[in-house]
Amino acid sequence: MAEESPPPPPHGHPTTKMAAADEKPHHKEQQPPYPHHRGGHPPKDPRRAICAAAAIILLLLGSAALALYLIYRPHRPKFRVLSAAAYQLNTSSPPFVTATAQFTLAATNPSRRAAILYDPFSAYVSYRGRAITPAASLPPLVQERRSTVALSPLLGGSAVPVEAELANALAMDEAYGVVELRLVMTGKMRYKVGAFRSRRRGVSIACDMLISLKNGFVGKLTLLGSPPCKVYL
Repeated sequence: MAEESPPPPPHGHPTTKMAAADEKPHHKEQQPPYPHHRGGHPPKDPRRAICAAAAIILLLLGSAALALYLIYRPHRPKFRVLSAAAYQLNTSSPPFVTATAQFTLAATNPSRRAAILYDPFSAYVSYRGRAITPAASLPPLVQERRSTVALSPLLGGSAVPVEAELANALAMDEAYGVVELRLVMTGKMRYKVGAFRSRRRGVSIACDMLISLKNGFVGKLTLLGSPPCKVYL
């Protein structure tokens, strides 16, 4: 006769609780994603902080430079021919042009806070885009802020070879009594604000004049037109 298996223990018996506890799955205790950092947040990247600080510094420097520029920004100098005198202007073979002239210019520095330092300039007279006097050197000049100075360069004296077409055109204009000339000055300049000096920059000045001139005339010329000179920086 087969042995009967013992009946199962009643529900709630200690043996049943122990078995149920043994059957529960064992879960590992979850660790925070960054156990070395309190609160479970990722640590800040020091490179981000450095980049942010550098960006702030550059922004502050740029703002300061812009403010200084707006306060101390220099203005373009202004030039104008006030008078002219001719001592010689003729043509000769094969052909040459011999011209000697003196011009009086007003140079104005409109800047309220910046002085202008001019290096030695090169100056000559041109007719229809062709130089008719040798280039002459003008001395350096220091022009204070909000000031106007007079320049009186004497140019020419030597024969300059030109094309026959140009010599003929000049002779015809002299016979007519009206000649258009251009005074050209080139060099370098820089601005000075207190102890600060800007870098040197090239400057070119072109002064167009329409003058009354008859062949062989010597003396002060009549300016029929003398607009402000063009200044190129």
